Amino acid sequence: MTLFVTILQLLFGLAVILAVLFQSGKSAGLSGAIGGVADTFMSKGKAKTFDAKLAKATKWIGAVFIVLTLILNIMH
Repeated sequence: MTLFVTILQLLFGLAVILAVLFQSGKSAGLSGAIGGVADTFMSKGKAKTFDAKLAKATKWIGAVFIVLTLILNIMH
């Protein structure tokens, strides 16, 4: 059972790394600072973009990774 949870943790760890690397940067220097106000104003349609879905997936994958880490800690 420990081996199975360890393999799952490894896979979710790699998934977290890939999900974070695929995300685009949130600010691009001065244009990001100026556009940040417009971004919060226009965030109504943001939930449907690929970046928003990827950010949500990153949170869930990270949560599963933390839970697997705690389970693995309890098992040892």
